[in-house]
Amino acid sequence: MMQNIIDVCNPYDFSKVGDVELVTDNDIENFLAQAHQIAREKRKKIPKHERILILRRAAGLMKNIHEELSLLIAAEGGKPLIDARVEVTRAIDGVETCANDLGNVIGKEIPMGLTEAAKNRIAFSIREPIGPVVAVSAFNHPLNLIVHQVAPAIAVGCPCIVKPANDTPLSCQKFVSLLIEAGLPNNWIGFAPCENKVAEKLVTDKRVAFFSFIGSAKVGWYLKSKLAPGTRCALEHGGAAPVIVCESADTTEMIPKLIKGGFYHSGQVCVSVQRIFVLGGKGKKVAEDIASGASKLKVGNAIEEQTECGPLIRPGEVQRVEQWVNEAIAENCDVICGGNKLSETTYSPTVLLNPDENSKVSTAEIFGPVVCVYDCADIHEAVRRANSLDVAFQASIFSNNLSETISTFSNLDATAVMINDHTAFRVDWMPFAGRKQSGHGIGGIGYTMEDMTQIKMAVLNS
Repeated sequence: MMQNIIDVCNPYDFSKVGDVELVTDNDIENFLAQAHQIAREKRKKIPKHERILILRRAAGLMKNIHEELSLLIAAEGGKPLIDARVEVTRAIDGVETCANDLGNVIGKEIPMGLTEAAKNRIAFSIREPIGPVVAVSAFNHPLNLIVHQVAPAIAVGCPCIVKPANDTPLSCQKFVSLLIEAGLPNNWIGFAPCENKVAEKLVTDKRVAFFSFIGSAKVGWYLKSKLAPGTRCALEHGGAAPVIVCESADTTEMIPKLIKGGFYHSGQVCVSVQRIFVLGGKGKKVAEDIASGASKLKVGNAIEEQTECGPLIRPGEVQRVEQWVNEAIAENCDVICGGNKLSETTYSPTVLLNPDENSKVSTAEIFGPVVCVYDCADIHEAVRRANSLDVAFQASIFSNNLSETISTFSNLDATAVMINDHTAFRVDWMPFAGRKQSGHGIGGIGYTMEDMTQIKMAVLNS
């Protein structure tokens, strides 16, 4: 491998999928200079109707190669093909949503005449593009995350530079090429796979108006602290999503949802089901029911049709998950299923019962195929434990008691609470955000488009 080339490999068997060339400091400078110039030359902006057409054409091009994109996601990222196809469909919907929602990026009338000083005036606001956007993305949804960061920027008129995860750059590269094929000028989009030290220079440049980050909290908060004065940002990190199972819950419908929410993409999702707090002394039964389904999941190469759980993104992640589970076992939790490494690249779907409250599997994001089930004496204990961490994102309640549901919803520290559904549910037009250390700002197509614009007001003195 040449020094400036990344070989992109299937994380299951390390077979080569493709390669990309790393950009240099000089390339980054060119990207930033172009983006800065575009932002300054307001008369040369792409008109709204043309941006809408570009996005719609891009969505059409994506539809034409739906299966190719799905196979690429599965091959480079290890997401099972059945789920990769869903990701492509979501990504296409996201691009179309950006085009459709541009008509909702609007200002408003500002009331005047409410005081003597404000008489004989009319005021209104508009929304303008904020300026150059830098997007740093994660591996686990290598197409849809890029769409969520890049397509809103293009929609509202911001030039964009995107750094994909170095594990999964090919889906991003393909999307960028499709935007250009759809009519986006080359200088409006920069594809910037690079080393971390180059990425930091990109992020911290004073010409960056908005920084969009999806990835680990450690990296995200560090980069936020390094932003140039005036740069706005949105950070999306992860959590250790809690589920509260009340005594009134319909467990027959609940179990398949928890299996999907816990083991989708082998748990490599920022809102995966991780901590399940069960009332009424039913923890073991719930754990056994989940384990019954989890132990039947087909683990293998993500590009194969029958695979339900693919590899973890790197062998080091398998080793980390193995270490965390072994520590929990040493602290006397019960292993209901799994609990072992299957290969260098895969870990068995695992259900743990009553790990210690201070164990890593109870306090940190596992990002692997491991679900923890805990017995709780009452709803107060369940809520306390659910809220006990420095991360807070999405949560779930399973209950058929309305009063119990409303009370628990009110007391959970989360940005979204799924009722009788798993924690990983999401549609792309809903707000999506973390509290505390789980993130900063609000994601979701429409919310991101608003973040990437800024208000300008006109006041007319008549």
